[in-house]
Amino acid sequence: MRCLQVSNQDLEERIPSYEELEKLENEEAGDRPKWDNKAQYMLTIVGFCVGLGNVWRFPYLCQSHGGGAFMIPFLILLVLEGVPLLHLEFAIGQRLRKGSVGVWSAIHPYLTGIGIGSMCVSFLVSLYYNTIMAWVMWYFFNSFQETLPWSQCPVNANMTGLVSECERSSPVDYYWYRETLNTTPDIDNTGGLQWWMVLCHVSAWALLFICISRGIETTGKAVYITSTLPYAVLTIFLIRGLTLKEVIQGLNLKTCDLNSFLSEGVEGTGLAFIVFTEAITKMPVSPVWSVLFFIMLFCLGLSSMFGNIEGVLVPLQDLGVFPKSWPKEAIAGTTCVLCCLVGLIFVQGSGNYWLSLFDSYGGSIPLLIIAFCEMVGVVYLYGIDRFNDDIEFMIGHKPNLFWQITWRFVSPAIMFVIFVFYFITKVQETPMYKAWNPESENFPTLEEKEYPTWIFVIIFILAGIPGLSVPLTAIYKCLRNRCCKKDNDTVLGDYHSVCSSGLVIV
Repeated sequence: MRCLQVSNQDLEERIPSYEELEKLENEEAGDRPKWDNKAQYMLTIVGFCVGLGNVWRFPYLCQSHGGGAFMIPFLILLVLEGVPLLHLEFAIGQRLRKGSVGVWSAIHPYLTGIGIGSMCVSFLVSLYYNTIMAWVMWYFFNSFQETLPWSQCPVNANMTGLVSECERSSPVDYYWYRETLNTTPDIDNTGGLQWWMVLCHVSAWALLFICISRGIETTGKAVYITSTLPYAVLTIFLIRGLTLKEVIQGLNLKTCDLNSFLSEGVEGTGLAFIVFTEAITKMPVSPVWSVLFFIMLFCLGLSSMFGNIEGVLVPLQDLGVFPKSWPKEAIAGTTCVLCCLVGLIFVQGSGNYWLSLFDSYGGSIPLLIIAFCEMVGVVYLYGIDRFNDDIEFMIGHKPNLFWQITWRFVSPAIMFVIFVFYFITKVQETPMYKAWNPESENFPTLEEKEYPTWIFVIIFILAGIPGLSVPLTAIYKCLRNRCCKKDNDTVLGDYHSVCSSGLVIV
């Protein structure tokens, strides 16, 4: 169906032929970094796809949007949008053997913004994702105590009773909002840097740098632990839970606690650091279970960060931000230091509010725009028939009818409809956030507050710039090409004028 392909001049010159691919494969076999085996590659993919969000974000979203009913549209969109997009990204990246910027600029120079937008989203997600890793490290370090510090309220300064804020809420709430975050009552009040969280924050970035500094030579080994240990720990938790007495009653009671917490406004991060930690305190030998739980969270987060940070490093190299002479370690170190410094905003007293803001707007609208442009770019600019031939070249057969229908029609249409409705809904809403305020009348229920006016600038940066990088880059490329063409025409015109006047002597 060539009618589905828009004219795209010089495409064949920008992409390697099959013969060139085979030649490159043979020439770079010994020099190019590669996985030791298929298991490493698969574990890396699993680790990137399954992360902390599956523990602290997805259950919260599921419960707050209808519970079990939420799973019906989720599974439908997973099949009709998520999986086709994942397959398309893997296939086109493998075919062109480039990073995100290189792939889309090869398909069409005007699509370079897709790679830049993807890099921006990876950067924003990495900033706050590694902060959650710092929180996990803090809880992990404090799990090596005979009595978990969040299992009971501390005594007040006068030694006359318990701390009032803890007594009015709960030990897990108090430990999370006061001892860990030392959170402020609103986002306008920064509260300053919390030194204990700064140490954990720096440690998290340092550990990530150590793992990625040598590329897949290091991360390929690390995924054996980071991608498998979480499932082993979950299996241990499952077996332990099923072997407890009165397991059905216990399951119902935890369900009730979860509903209660969510109805009181516990956010996604609170689900992991309040609800789950509360459950751990009820277990025998609770420090052991706490250590296992936070090891699991750390492994989930670290394996996801491998993919996120690579989504920043590779495009930066493709765009020529770093000198070509710089080694991988220098590029990774510079990027990690920059991210660590910017990420200090999340370890202030108001850091939790900033993290929720980044999570709500940094990875929502931009991803819809980028995913839609990716699908349309491959199907209509690169050409779906050429893409089918590429897949046949790589795996021996063309994609079946399901992939053809989703790539050509269903997935782009779904993404467009979701974007329109999401945009309309968000524009009509008044942005709100949940604040921990001991002075609130309904304390310990989180207080609903409107974001200050200046926060709209931040929202635009988070949600607007990554998505707008696609059309803005295309406009820039178009204008540059027109200017260069005019300059070339002027030079050639002057040359012909000089020649015609007889001023050029050979």
